[in-house]
Amino acid sequence: MAQQTIQWWRYPRLALGILGSDKSFRKNPLIGHPHLNELGLHRERVRIAARMADYRRRILGSQVRPEERSAFDRDGFVIRQNALPQDVFLRIRDFLKSEPLPAREMRQGQAVTRMIPIGPTALKRLPDLARFSHNQSIAGLLRYVGGAGGDPIHFIQTVIAEPALAKADPQTALHADTFHSTSKAWLFLDDVEADNGPFVFVPGSHKLTEKRIEWEYRQSLIASTDNRAHHADGSFRITPEELTTLGDFEPKKVTVPANTLVVADTYAFHSRAVSFKHTMRVELHAYHRTNPFSPLPFSPLSLVPGLHDRRLDLYLGHSDRKAKRAGRKPTWQDVGECTAYSEPHI
Repeated sequence: MAQQTIQWWRYPRLALGILGSDKSFRKNPLIGHPHLNELGLHRERVRIAARMADYRRRILGSQVRPEERSAFDRDGFVIRQNALPQDVFLRIRDFLKSEPLPAREMRQGQAVTRMIPIGPTALKRLPDLARFSHNQSIAGLLRYVGGAGGDPIHFIQTVIAEPALAKADPQTALHADTFHSTSKAWLFLDDVEADNGPFVFVPGSHKLTEKRIEWEYRQSLIASTDNRAHHADGSFRITPEELTTLGDFEPKKVTVPANTLVVADTYAFHSRAVSFKHTMRVELHAYHRTNPFSPLPFSPLSLVPGLHDRRLDLYLGHSDRKAKRAGRKPTWQDVGECTAYSEPHI
């Protein structure tokens, strides 16, 4: 495929994307430019972002328990059992089983992911949700794991697998979310067992080794024309065979009891396990991603009053308007009010 022509007026925006979190080799032709990547553009973005994350972690580490810092530094993820007081946890789970809230859904092959924002509406209906979304110990762990300051975004997430459908779920392929450290958290509302689509993680693959950086370099030369849409968009996929060439790595299914918090750096390779039966997994979820090149161990947005609980609603509203202008459905479709445990609507 020929390198696409770039209109002159787009260059400033595309160039700024290189200095930020832009990751798509298709949508940003400078990031996907084969000659620039031959010269090492992507490789140096990865290296610099990793150094900046390490720098910010040295500042943010005081917010994290020593044993959790050690677990992350070794494995790239942290497991905290009994994350919420048991009475609070049970009230949250009972509420989410019975009370409908405004929800969005996205289908990817066999899987439907439901998102219920933990914003003003949900917090008013159940103030106990703030014990997760305003918990500074959990937020501090997300900051440290992601190597970035600022406030994570929180929502209730339901993942429903429907293996009777033929089309595969792209999230079951081992992948890294982007070219730099980011963090995600899952506080599971039910026991997670090996056969109900658990989180799969490759311990130790968050570390930027020379073999990893050379693999990143090779992917950058061909990513813009890769047939795998997520790969071309900068969420690099890796086969089990390729993984063995990068080190002594073995994917691990993260099976845990209810009320367990898992926080992971999703620059490490991870996936959803394939489900061979209809399954439903419900969790309190958070993610944290900022400009990987910022030296600041905090985000100026954290200083804006009233923004903490509204950012996801604002983002979804903006996405709806953008999709409407383009004449297409939004990625996250509004399905009205439903419980976290209801069957999918799309």
